[in-house]
Amino acid sequence: MKQVFSYLLGIVILASCGQSSSNNGTDTDSSANATTSDESGVQQSTSGDWSGTYEGTTPCADCPGIKTTVVLNNNDTFRITQEYQDRNTKTDDNGRIMWHGDDVAHLKGTNVDIKFKLGKGELKQLDQDGKEIEGDLAQNYVLKKIKEAELPKE
Repeated sequence: MKQVFSYLLGIVILASCGQSSSNNGTDTDSSANATTSDESGVQQSTSGDWSGTYEGTTPCADCPGIKTTVVLNNNDTFRITQEYQDRNTKTDDNGRIMWHGDDVAHLKGTNVDIKFKLGKGELKQLDQDGKEIEGDLAQNYVLKKIKEAELPKE
């Protein structure tokens, strides 16, 4: 009797181990994702018409505002220019876009480390934790698309 019980217990344990490597009842279709990874492992967005030039003036702690221009290119690169109003300060940076999901573009350059959520014709700047900015000033962190991406000349 003890041998039968031990045998059944062993089968139950083996069966449960086999299920832990499965998808636990959740089907995932990798083709439904809107990001892909290139050979370096960097995620690339494949959804929507996100490339183009975005512009807006974001709040500044010690100046009237920061005129921000972001160019997102089809090859997953970016350029960002920030002009601090009433201060003779302008910064330019560029780099490669890192995608978080299909709608968050993480721009990390030499001096810039900023995340934007893609919307229809706009970019919403996210806070340091990658969450949407809320409150009275939230609309001041939105850059509007002013120009579609230019196609390379053949």
